[in-house]
Amino acid sequence: MSVRAHKHRRRPGRRRMAAALTAALGLTGAALATNVMLQPAGAAAAAVPAWPSATGTQAVPKTIEVSGTYDGSLKRFHGSGDLGGDGQDEGQDPLFKLADGATLKNVILGSPAADGVHCSGTCTIQNVWWEDVGEDAASFKGTSTGSVYTVYGGGARKASDKVFQFNGAGKLVITKFQVANFGKLVRSCGNCSKQYKRDIIVNDVDITAPGKSLVGINTNYGDTAALRSVRIHGDSGKKIKPCVRYTGNNTGAEPKETGSGPDGTYCRYTASDLSYD
Repeated sequence: MSVRAHKHRRRPGRRRMAAALTAALGLTGAALATNVMLQPAGAAAAAVPAWPSATGTQAVPKTIEVSGTYDGSLKRFHGSGDLGGDGQDEGQDPLFKLADGATLKNVILGSPAADGVHCSGTCTIQNVWWEDVGEDAASFKGTSTGSVYTVYGGGARKASDKVFQFNGAGKLVITKFQVANFGKLVRSCGNCSKQYKRDIIVNDVDITAPGKSLVGINTNYGDTAALRSVRIHGDSGKKIKPCVRYTGNNTGAEPKETGSGPDGTYCRYTASDLSYD
């Protein structure tokens, strides 16, 4: 891309911008997500980052409660005892439970992973990797409309259903994440007893088939989903639905799918925001 000298200031390079953003996340946590700039449509594709190697292994017999910052130093954590089942049942306990404002970073979740990670409010999940998603990789459960859940870096694979379950209120921002062999990347809860308006941003991510959909939202509660710089691999037939709209409920009934694709109001993206190879 050429730069016009003399008329415009040079824009910061993407490498510098990424480094600055990463540093800022380490200092200020999830609150920064409200100001994360979306990647421009049609941004150049980059190689999918390699999965990290575990530096050690730690069994987790009881949920690890996190307030402040927990740095796992890229150890592999897996459930044992009561957290050691391999079922897909709803209502399992998580390996990690994050308090409002907490950060979990540099963690590999092995198998079994129980119900992954729960966020009780605003949280940051940074460079966290799920080798084999159990029921859900992470669930977001804050009740404040100001809650911001930030997923930055990391990845997940082998999710027979959802990767991220969005039950609470607020905004979920997923950046520089990768997912492979999955059902849904994000689902705004379709039949929770307490429902909220939820906003979702999926930005600068790598998606590898097979998969069913990226985002599912409830239009009757005013949910929105913005997709930018989404790179989809191995889906030449375009079977993965980028954004699916539902009519949600608070009765526990199965939500009704009402449509899919960009509509400018709820599903906010255009064809140029997606690339296929």
